[in-house]
Amino acid sequence: MTHDRDAARTAIQDGSTSLGIELGSTRIKAVLVDAEGAILATGAHGWSDRLEDGHWTYALDDVATGLAAAYAALVLDSTRAWGVAPTSIGAVGVSAMMHGYLAFDAEDALLVPFRTWRNSTTGAAATLLGTTLGRSMPLRWSASHLLQVVLDREEHLARLARVTTLAGHVHVLLGGHPVLGADDASGMFPLLADGSDYDGAVLDAFDRLAAEHGATDLRVRDLLPTIRPVGEDAGTLSDAGAALLDPTGRLLPGAALCPPEGDAGTGMVATRALAPGTGNVSVGTSIFAMVVVDGEAPNLPDVDVVATPEGAPVAMVHCNNGVSELGAWATLLGELSEASGHRIEPDETFAAMLSAANDATSEGIVAYNFVAGEHALGLQDGRPIVVRAAGTTLTLGGFVRAQLLSAFATLQQGMQVLREHGVRVDELVAHGGLFRSTGIAQRILAASLEAPVRVSASAGEGGAWGMALLAAYRLARVEGEERPLRIWLLERSGIDAGTVVAADAALVAESRGYAERWRAGLPLARLAPEVVA
Repeated sequence: MTHDRDAARTAIQDGSTSLGIELGSTRIKAVLVDAEGAILATGAHGWSDRLEDGHWTYALDDVATGLAAAYAALVLDSTRAWGVAPTSIGAVGVSAMMHGYLAFDAEDALLVPFRTWRNSTTGAAATLLGTTLGRSMPLRWSASHLLQVVLDREEHLARLARVTTLAGHVHVLLGGHPVLGADDASGMFPLLADGSDYDGAVLDAFDRLAAEHGATDLRVRDLLPTIRPVGEDAGTLSDAGAALLDPTGRLLPGAALCPPEGDAGTGMVATRALAPGTGNVSVGTSIFAMVVVDGEAPNLPDVDVVATPEGAPVAMVHCNNGVSELGAWATLLGELSEASGHRIEPDETFAAMLSAANDATSEGIVAYNFVAGEHALGLQDGRPIVVRAAGTTLTLGGFVRAQLLSAFATLQQGMQVLREHGVRVDELVAHGGLFRSTGIAQRILAASLEAPVRVSASAGEGGAWGMALLAAYRLARVEGEERPLRIWLLERSGIDAGTVVAADAALVAESRGYAERWRAGLPLARLAPEVVA
């Protein structure tokens, strides 16, 4: 949207802005907004996970480097756009990839490297929990990671004092209380139906299960962060926190901190998908869809029950593999352009690839985007594959189209299960960097999920913008706001409504046909990790 220059400068100078930070799987992103939620400046820093000793992890030293780099880029963006840079900020919030395992001792020393959502090493624990509790327990949830530590009798268990998420950890570094918002907490451990606290009966059952396997002194409630309602006090940006974001010393402490959230919750806020029947799809390294349900969420295999930031139940279909493989091909084509002496910027490469897919056909090509294992398909490990039928002409457009259909295929399967069990889907709102270029990706997603898909101009900002909105809501609460978050969001003039694309009949037919070929070829995907170690 177009900003009034004087109003933007005033907001930045008087500290009435809010800052959202999200540590995503490939980028650490910072977004600064005004009181209406309009984006004033952004900054980002790339990072990546790595496989160490059988676990996917990120180095926590990279967190500090990445936060400072993303904030420095935001300051530069603000200076270029408005001629001023922030020195004080009204409210700050941090979100990150949900789930995983960050374990600390009583002195806040990290006990083992951060184990991310991407790990599929917790199968035994997840199965045992699911059988004992009578409910689906995803491999990537913190509860599964913790019980796996018990089952494996890992040495650090005797010194374990607390477990948190990546967002919870960074929030404490900024000066915050050891708390989580409802959504991020729901990816650690099952919550009560209203999202106000962890489910006490499940906590007790977990403790009994841990005791049966040797951890007689473990009390899981004592290890988990406290749940703090959306908009409530979660601390204040400290001197050390301000210096972490801005080592130059220009940023002043004192900003109100809002409860940290997971990337699922920030996606719901960014898309304003907080009412029953609404949902959103986040497309990145992973891909997941969340639908707010009426009443109790269904207890189904491979469907997570999480919560909105306000605590309402959400049915979530999560797939480990999104568009990383498509991004890898974009990088390869970018290298080709550079080698030819006609370098194309990464965003231009991606846009050209998507444009080529507009009028192409995926007939005869099947792609598997399994960079990592895929729990929903029982794949312990993954290898990307492209298969082309004999006589099929390979074109850029057909190849990209197949990659897009592949990126949505596992999610398509999970969403079909939700529909079959009566979960209403009125509309889905898509966000993530893939949608910076509007067009084919939105249309293929609508066809794959057979539901209307909305994309806004801010779709590429994703969860960092959603976190900035949560920070702005915290600031509004400090100033006396009493309305619920979902009502407050509806009245923000800085939020673009976006455009809706319905599922096209011809594309639906193509997507269904592709899905049949994709399922038929899954034995190849299962065999690939054995052949290519």
